[in-house]
Amino acid sequence: MKIGVPRELKTLEGRVGLTPEACLQLIELGHQLYIEESAGLLSGYLDDDYQSVGCTVVNSSKLLYGKSELIVKVKEPVADDLLNLQSHHVLFSFLHLAANPSLVKKLREIGCTAIAFESIVNEQNQRPILGSMSHIAGRLAVQVGTHLLHQPMGGMGLLLGGVANADSGQVVVLGAGQAGEQAVLLAQCIGAGVTVFDIDRIKLERLKKSSPDICIQEFDSSVLSEIIKEADLVIGAVLVPDKHAPKIVTENMVKSMKKGSVIVDIAIDQGGCVETMRATNYEEPTYVKHDVIHFGVTNMPGAVPRTASQVLSSVIMPSVLKIVASGELEDDMIHKAINIQAGQIVHPALIEENRQ
Repeated sequence: MKIGVPRELKTLEGRVGLTPEACLQLIELGHQLYIEESAGLLSGYLDDDYQSVGCTVVNSSKLLYGKSELIVKVKEPVADDLLNLQSHHVLFSFLHLAANPSLVKKLREIGCTAIAFESIVNEQNQRPILGSMSHIAGRLAVQVGTHLLHQPMGGMGLLLGGVANADSGQVVVLGAGQAGEQAVLLAQCIGAGVTVFDIDRIKLERLKKSSPDICIQEFDSSVLSEIIKEADLVIGAVLVPDKHAPKIVTENMVKSMKKGSVIVDIAIDQGGCVETMRATNYEEPTYVKHDVIHFGVTNMPGAVPRTASQVLSSVIMPSVLKIVASGELEDDMIHKAINIQAGQIVHPALIEENRQ
């Protein structure tokens, strides 16, 4: 199969779909690999690194799409990508279509097959690709929030985790999945007080075993509305697979928060779980509403492209190998991850979202 890896066009997105090592594995199986010039540069991979394993480096996205059947990229296609996508292409990337009806419309008009990273579910009922990036995003949320709490960034001037004779700060994490768990563990590790909410008691109790000092709460909006008043950092990590994230932090809750506190909404890819949150990018990552700093970057792991690309390339390879095995997308795991095919929405969750 002819496989193309384009350069990512989303603002300050430095990740690359496949590392040279992954490309070599595919080439050894007889596939042709096309890499757009500088696609791996921000992840630390030179064009020479790809050429040395047998990839063909092309100098334009139009040429790359023209030569390729399977397009492996990181983030959802933006305007310039969509100009090059054609009906014969199989697109494999993060899509998050429940929160992006305009992209659904475009992909349907093009008539390509779109397979979402986040829709890949393995035999253990896990989402390995989504989970890998959620793991990184959870850690980043604490690092970003810690920085934004600093006075020069507009924050209240708090050192999260504190020192002797000073406040350690309070972190509220919404969701105890992979992103939420990593946020909890890092925040607790640096010495902050942590409260985590989830609707799943089993997840909460498991997290409590690994971090006995944290406070766990089954989700209740009235309880959240009181606890959030004392929060210095709120991290939204609520996931409803393949669906729009529920708005569980209301505008009134945000109004009640302390001046200079911070909200980081990891769920923004799926529309966000905070009523006052809107999507941002790394050029303008934050804005202030009701005296609270909001961070809603939709490609958080793009800030650490070297780490994220290595992890991502590794976890998507089993799926890529299934896709290229026959080209017919007959594997059950791949088939269930198809969101759009031949102009039609085929994924059950996305069909349901588009009925609403």
